[in-house]
Amino acid sequence: MPLSSVSSLVLRHHSPRSLPPTSNRPPPHLGLLLPPFARSRAFDCQQLAAAATDDMAAAAAAAASPPTLLEHMGQAGGAADLTVLVAHIQSACKRIAALVASPGNAELSRAKAAGGAGVAAGRDAPKPLDELSNDIILSSLKSSGKVAVLASEENDLPIWITDDGPYVVVTDPLDGSRNIEVSIPTGTIFGIYNRLVELDHLPLEERAQLNSLQSGTHLVAAGYVLYSSATILCISFGAGTHAFTLDWSTGEFILTHPSLQIPPRDIFGE
Repeated sequence: MPLSSVSSLVLRHHSPRSLPPTSNRPPPHLGLLLPPFARSRAFDCQQLAAAATDDMAAAAAAAASPPTLLEHMGQAGGAADLTVLVAHIQSACKRIAALVASPGNAELSRAKAAGGAGVAAGRDAPKPLDELSNDIILSSLKSSGKVAVLASEENDLPIWITDDGPYVVVTDPLDGSRNIEVSIPTGTIFGIYNRLVELDHLPLEERAQLNSLQSGTHLVAAGYVLYSSATILCISFGAGTHAFTLDWSTGEFILTHPSLQIPPRDIFGE
């Protein structure tokens, strides 16, 4: 075939009009022309780039998502012992929330506890639901290993739990239990003090009472848990007050109301 005919055939074959619309992109089979080691390195680079992208996306998602209660304490530099104690308190409150929401709780709240007639004046007669909540709190605090004294509204005297616990907890395990009968919110109230080591030489009963009668200005932390359409744990460690809502799908209290403050004016606009 004459050379001119060959040239004409080549030009017709590679005419721009005959190229596909994506001809400006590298041919997909170009990688096959690379040596094996180059193809391997290119694949490794693609994997590293994809992994880096995934890591960046995960980090961005984590930064955008609100922290849990324990994560918040970690970010704020909370003491390790206090974090353990709060973890056990929130665990107990999740159990109480499930108890309050369970079928038959109205019957529990109406039933009189054994010996309820001898309750001191000014206090509601304890009921099984109150006592169950008290047992849950006590069991959880014992498990924490961080509590020396528990003073509960359901007990006549403070309970000495352990000699080496660094904290004292005061609580009403289930305030307003009668409200359950008419679907009004109930709650757990708690305060945390440091144990007064200077009282360790006193008799056990006196030591427990004096530890639980500290001034409110000595509180290390204080809060409440509201059991309603949502379970909300509101707590302060002395620098701001924050509310965490229980996410039942994960079992975690998630920060939903940071830095709560009393409105500067009357809420009714007066």
